[in-house]
Amino acid sequence: MPKLLKEILIGFVPVLFIFLAFVGVNVIPLIIAGLMIGGLLFMTNMRGGLTVGAASERKRKKGGPKKLTFEEIGGQDNAKQELREALDFLIRHDEIQKLGIRPLKGILLTGPPGTGKTLMAKAAAHYTDSVFVAASGSEFVEMYVGVGAGRVRDLFRDARNRAAKENKQSAIIFIDEIDVIGGKREGGQQREYDQTLNQLLTEMDGIYSSDSPRILLIAATNRKEMLDSALLRPGRFDRHIQVDLPDKKGRKHILELHAKNKPLHENVNLDKIAEESYGFSGAQLESVMNEAAIYTMREGLKEIEQRHLSMSIDKVMMGERTDRESTIEEKKRVAIHELGHAIMAELVRPGSVSQVALSPRGKALGYVRHNPQSEQYLYTKSFLEEQIMIALGGAASEEIFYGGRSTGSSNDFEQALDIVKTMMRSGLTSLGIVNMDMVTTEELMKVNNEILEDLMGRTRSLLENHRIIFDKSLDILLAEETLSGEQFRKLFHEFSLLPA
Repeated sequence: MPKLLKEILIGFVPVLFIFLAFVGVNVIPLIIAGLMIGGLLFMTNMRGGLTVGAASERKRKKGGPKKLTFEEIGGQDNAKQELREALDFLIRHDEIQKLGIRPLKGILLTGPPGTGKTLMAKAAAHYTDSVFVAASGSEFVEMYVGVGAGRVRDLFRDARNRAAKENKQSAIIFIDEIDVIGGKREGGQQREYDQTLNQLLTEMDGIYSSDSPRILLIAATNRKEMLDSALLRPGRFDRHIQVDLPDKKGRKHILELHAKNKPLHENVNLDKIAEESYGFSGAQLESVMNEAAIYTMREGLKEIEQRHLSMSIDKVMMGERTDRESTIEEKKRVAIHELGHAIMAELVRPGSVSQVALSPRGKALGYVRHNPQSEQYLYTKSFLEEQIMIALGGAASEEIFYGGRSTGSSNDFEQALDIVKTMMRSGLTSLGIVNMDMVTTEELMKVNNEILEDLMGRTRSLLENHRIIFDKSLDILLAEETLSGEQFRKLFHEFSLLPA
């Protein structure tokens, strides 16, 4: 609203002056008064803004962290240990001074969204008994020159003043989304972002001009590759800590933390939920527990059951169930498509299918949920080819039964193309080890088509050999709309040409 009012005034005031001059009013005193008021407002903006700056300062003062410890953050054992070691430089100040060690000025937390970077910064403040001052990168972005730089100065001044007022020896400044102001500078033009970044670099260089209070800057980003090299060098951000998605052990720990205030049924198995939630961040796992509690409340029950947790995984992964009404023929086609994925998954990854469902969620009309059998970080060529075959299983099954494909395969093809791209970058194709920028589009397309055509042929052949499983599973899936992994495997081994 203030921005809209400002734009209206900018357009209205000149017209008003012209009108007054036209009717014979002496507008010179009014122009002088306007210039004086405009100059005053400009000076205020240069200092960070009277209203916005004060509001930001109040926000920072109120935004002190809750007493959060590292033990209350699930998973991330390696990242927490690395951060503790870096923070020890702040705590054991006298000891490191005797050894002539230069104190750390900055710690950069990088990783996907929702992995707990902000929580770790708050825990760092508690661990070091420091004042905690937080801001987001977007708070420094304005269209007016000098505002961002002024706010950076205010942020560091606020940290020092609060540390002195609260009799603390140190202060931690946390900047989230630092890529907003710390992006790579472009030559040939001076941007407001550059001035803000320059001021941040200047403040970091001057952190240890006085020993008390000691200042440590912690920043978080999920786009480290976009940051300016001047920020990343030693002497600015001395430690780069990767905060990755949690593994199975970490996921279970996070689920247990969020289950403390929730009534779980005695038969709930969090190990299984941790296994089914492969690739989930801490924020998504918190949402899983919360959605499970909501499902429980809807049904009027007093305890969260295993099925509520499984339903909440589907919701977080795919979205809420929709009310789309499909025709019988469309529903049958979706069922054949999903069974194609499930049969291929069972052929190349025995025991991996968790559920086959026809219930529409988000944009999907049906889905197959997979159980990863083990945490894996390195992939062989054969493994990636099998993943592509699972992705192509839906389209291949439609070709077998209908003689053609549908638009329902578009996401599957995107997934297959991404895997092929990974194979090319990793030197796992006939191209060998190459610089992707030096290969022509025609060569890439040729290799891409060769791989996908070969794998589609193999997928169709395997599904043709197991056509009887479609026939035996289809009626059950259409009637019940879901097949559990156990039900599907029973049918698969009963009618498969392979020995059970």
